[in-house]
Amino acid sequence: MAPAVWTPDSWRSLPNAQEVAYSDENELETCVSRLRELPPLVTSWEIERIKSYFAQAQEGRRFVLQGGDCAETLSDCRSEVIAAKLKILLQMSLVLVHGGHRPVVRVGRFAGQYAKPRSKPTETRDGQELPSYFGDLVNQPAFSEAARKVDPKLLLRGYEHAALTLNFVRSLGAGGFADVHHPEYWEMAFFRKASLPEHLRDEYEQLTRRLSEALRFMEALGEGDVEELTRVEFFTSHEGLNLHYESAQTRAVPRRRGYYDLTVHFPWIGERTRQLNGAHVEFFRGISNPIGVKVGPSTTSDDLLRLAEVLDPENEPGKLVIITRMGASRAAERLPELIRTAKRAGRRILWICDPMHGNTLSTKAGIKTRNFDDILREVEVTFDVHDAERSYLGGVHFELTGEDVTECTGGAAGITEDDLDKNYASLCDPRLNYRQALEMSFRIAQRMKQSRV
Repeated sequence: MAPAVWTPDSWRSLPNAQEVAYSDENELETCVSRLRELPPLVTSWEIERIKSYFAQAQEGRRFVLQGGDCAETLSDCRSEVIAAKLKILLQMSLVLVHGGHRPVVRVGRFAGQYAKPRSKPTETRDGQELPSYFGDLVNQPAFSEAARKVDPKLLLRGYEHAALTLNFVRSLGAGGFADVHHPEYWEMAFFRKASLPEHLRDEYEQLTRRLSEALRFMEALGEGDVEELTRVEFFTSHEGLNLHYESAQTRAVPRRRGYYDLTVHFPWIGERTRQLNGAHVEFFRGISNPIGVKVGPSTTSDDLLRLAEVLDPENEPGKLVIITRMGASRAAERLPELIRTAKRAGRRILWICDPMHGNTLSTKAGIKTRNFDDILREVEVTFDVHDAERSYLGGVHFELTGEDVTECTGGAAGITEDDLDKNYASLCDPRLNYRQALEMSFRIAQRMKQSRV
């Protein structure tokens, strides 16, 4: 039963489905206390801005592109890695703007995606049992006793690396890195490699030329520098899994009502932690950020309504985001009733499709992968369902990277199961590589042109 009065720490009295076993409570509290003293990573006015954008996306007036690593690592806090993530989100968003004829909200899975849920608390290899790898916010991936030890000091290291990432992202934005006058500057180092299908390269280059010409024409007519288009924004998101980390940076701010989780603009609750009587729902119900909830094919209409009532009792515009992860084979069956239920209840919901997590499979060799065609099919089916129900699909959520990895099969990149071991770099789930992500954005843009918006 939820506590009668919410506080940033009221979650501690409830069951935690992904609780991490810290061996030294005193050391943990020392680290959490230090986190409480440190400056916030984001601001309340940034959070309110993304919430207003989400409210517009609920009405079909914006579209959300959310993407990034399955799990960030501290070692990947490097300028070239961060820039590559921004570039692929920029390129994809440019394609979606052109196809959907509406602004795109760019939300990165970065600057905090350091914690990962696991199906089992321990892992066994060659007869040795150790704690599972819960992400760099908790322990380290190497299979050794020292690496897998749960270390509360990693909470502080995660904060530090998130701050460094955000500082670089903001500096690039302020310096004109994301100026849509010059999208040709966003090219990846391998953009012109022969392995990128020629038709995609040509179509993207034509698109960037048309956009630059259109912006200059508008300015010539006296529209100033078209500020909203020339400087794009990036917002941060991560799964709010480690509640010690999230609650330590949750605070009231001057001249605003309520509490804000200031580690991130847009946190979400995972499929494994959305129990109504659990610690995560308890924590999330008290924060003013927009809140995402991942829902899979087992979600019932009653589940959806009860989550909405607890997490968004005032039915606030832009507040509640339902991220569906049904799987390509289940979306047409399971999604319509959820949409109808929300509409009957008058619920304001931003619907986002996560076509990655419901389409994970293992090869005969035991390698975890996803197929491009399955991912695309779930997106297309989800568009179809929303159109049929007179609803809006307001965004998409991908695990992807700006690097040329070989983790997902299919697409124009032509990756097969035999190619997976060439550059499989993810520590957790398989991601779309640069070529697959760009191709995906073109295919979604084509589908957006057919949508009712």
